[in-house]
Amino acid sequence: MTTETRIKPPTWFWVVSVLALLWNLSGVVAYLSQAYMGVEDLEKMSQAERLLFESRPVWVTGAFALAVWGGALGCIALLLRKKWAVPILAISLVGILAQMSYVFFISNSFEVYGPGAMVMPIMVIVIGIVLVFFARKASAKQWLN
Repeated sequence: MTTETRIKPPTWFWVVSVLALLWNLSGVVAYLSQAYMGVEDLEKMSQAERLLFESRPVWVTGAFALAVWGGALGCIALLLRKKWAVPILAISLVGILAQMSYVFFISNSFEVYGPGAMVMPIMVIVIGIVLVFFARKASAKQWLN
């Protein structure tokens, strides 16, 4: 018979986990709004924005889905105090890095939206990395079982 040590995490663990879930749920909303964008929304875009949106490869959309759904699931696992939060958040980070490699190195996103458009992708990458390290630390401290 195995017994797992269950150490109660501090309050800040719960605060960070809830904020991380809210962050990732906002990503899910962004993904769904892009996935189900109507013709009316496309018509509101400039020609350059619409071309950028319509020329995005399917693998980028898949990476976006992996990033946001994986992030949300990983944060739910944190709140449930499950160790599988670590690999799920790592998979989410892979999705983030794949998506952002397209944004930074392949597409002309910054020509279309300007240099200020770099802020959000950088923020997404940093938060994705921080969440993986946060989950690993929580697992090492036996806050996750």
